[in-house]
Amino acid sequence: MPDDDPLSLRSQLMNWLFTPLFLLLLFSTVTGYMAAVNLSNKPYDLVLLERARLLAGQYARDDGVSSLPVVPTGDEFRYSIHDTAGRRLHVHGVLPAPRPSDYHRVEPLLRDTQFQGRKLRLVTLRVPHGGGAWLLVQAAEPIEARLTLGRSILGNIVIPQFMFIVIAGVAVWIGLKRGFEPLERLRREVAARPRNDLRPLDETRAPDEVRPLIQEVNALIERVKAMMEAQRRFVADAAHQLRTPFAGLRAQAELARREPVPEPVRVALDGICDGAQRCSRLVNQLLTLARNEPQARPDAPAEQVDLDHLAREAAAHWAPEALRRGLDLAFEGAGRVVPIQGDAAALRDLLDNLLDNAVCYTPQGGHVTVRVGGDAPAWLQVEDDGPGIAPEQRERVFERFRRVPGTSQPGSGLGLAIVREVAARHGAGVELDTGRQGGARFTVRFPASAAPA
Repeated sequence: MPDDDPLSLRSQLMNWLFTPLFLLLLFSTVTGYMAAVNLSNKPYDLVLLERARLLAGQYARDDGVSSLPVVPTGDEFRYSIHDTAGRRLHVHGVLPAPRPSDYHRVEPLLRDTQFQGRKLRLVTLRVPHGGGAWLLVQAAEPIEARLTLGRSILGNIVIPQFMFIVIAGVAVWIGLKRGFEPLERLRREVAARPRNDLRPLDETRAPDEVRPLIQEVNALIERVKAMMEAQRRFVADAAHQLRTPFAGLRAQAELARREPVPEPVRVALDGICDGAQRCSRLVNQLLTLARNEPQARPDAPAEQVDLDHLAREAAAHWAPEALRRGLDLAFEGAGRVVPIQGDAAALRDLLDNLLDNAVCYTPQGGHVTVRVGGDAPAWLQVEDDGPGIAPEQRERVFERFRRVPGTSQPGSGLGLAIVREVAARHGAGVELDTGRQGGARFTVRFPASAAPA
């Protein structure tokens, strides 16, 4: 299950779970910043307002500026005092002039203002000054300290939330990984099965949400098994029924060809004999293929077979055909008995099809070699110096009715399929690579369990 696949269930769940978490973090950051600014403004505003009232009270009481508080060095606190006529009575620092509406305001006014390139927090306060007169007091300070406090408050809010979301994300990721473990285990089990293994999938260890899917897959497997069994029986029955008619057709054509007949009729009889022979060979291969499928004999008993002796007999059987084609057929045995557990007839079918393939595709004057190894595990090999098989075609040539493109040799494309079926029945693997002289080399390696105790 690749995580970057947009159709992956894991990717979709991660998106649906993490996207709200990150949106929540963003929303929490924005609202937290606004709350931090508001919280940092309140204490500073209270202090600023109290300092403005202190200034107004002292100025009104002393009727002058002699006793106004001294601003500490480095304190950027600014203030100005105006009368009702708008005259500036006292100032410390530079502040913007009061607005006309400020002279008529009863309640104190706190606002942000931009002055001389700096952002200030400004309070405007109107206080009585005897005889019905009024004083307008302005006090201001830069907002940098407020922003610093706001950032500190924001950090104390956002960092724990971010850590919480990170921990939640890790927990979600671990939970998804643990939750998908049954599916991943099921995937590995299916991937490790042999191609002919049609046993039902185990649903006992699957989550409840996946069991209906597994049950439907098992039902599909049963239907496929029934279809394959019906197909196998049809192929076996059809091949068996066709075997006798084709043999009779060939025999009658051979008898007719011995009689004195005109040349055109003889040519036609030769074509009938060749066609009947090819059909008989195809029927025999179909029967061999059906006989070696795992479903055909699932409980067939295995016997002890001498692989070296079996390969020697097969090479001797094909020697006359190799001589007729001008080929050198060699046998390199193990020099001793190579016992394995298996079906002698099926293994002979495997050898016959490998030798048939090598003899047919090796040009005149070429070499075909049969080798047997008794090492643990046992192996046999058929090598030729023919045209070989391109790497991109090596896996596909084992498919049924698959032939190498561009070949001119007659055949049905079933020989290597039979080889693979027989090897699979014996738990063996078939390797195809380039031979020493550039041709094709087929190696069948039997498992250690194939050797008798």
